[in-house]
Amino acid sequence: MSDLFPERIETERLVLEPATTETLDPLDQYEHVREGAPHIDDITEYVTWEPHETPKETEEFLELITEQRESGEGATYAIRPKPGEDGAGEFAGFTGITVDWDARRATFGAWLRKPFWGRGYSGERAAAFMPVAFDRLDLDAVVVTVHEGNEKSRKAVSRYIEAHGGHREGLLRNFEVNMDGSVVDVHRFTVTADEYREATGDGGDE
Repeated sequence: MSDLFPERIETERLVLEPATTETLDPLDQYEHVREGAPHIDDITEYVTWEPHETPKETEEFLELITEQRESGEGATYAIRPKPGEDGAGEFAGFTGITVDWDARRATFGAWLRKPFWGRGYSGERAAAFMPVAFDRLDLDAVVVTVHEGNEKSRKAVSRYIEAHGGHREGLLRNFEVNMDGSVVDVHRFTVTADEYREATGDGGDE
């Protein structure tokens, strides 16, 4: 497993554990992402993947993200609330950091099971990813995109991006193609390394 990315990340309320074929059972994961899973239509409304039709599809997804991590192109983590949180230890969703080394940028992404919505978990794990992107991986920018119409996520992303010195750049028309072939517009948010360090006081002049 590539050690470019942290093995495990802890925040105040969350544990982020590597999502790989060694750490997750495809049959267990399938129950959360399959067609007919609780709230699956709400969960997948504004993401680029669709509910899985078979456990084999889930297995192939785990193989894909394992390969991505081993090649140093990105890392996906399972999100689990810490003891004291409602649903402590449960699988709450996935989050990932994908790296374009040529462009020197990281893209953050996440989705949560509906019982874990509205707790601020997305912003908490994004804050933990920022030093990974800028300090550990020495990248120049972080990018987050949100589908047009997903107002809850847009507001949440806006808060944590602005908290780290970044901003919304605009609405990109016909930017992504979903698995069902539909084309969507996305809001693009960015933070540069300089903005991050100015906002956090990390690496300022001595």
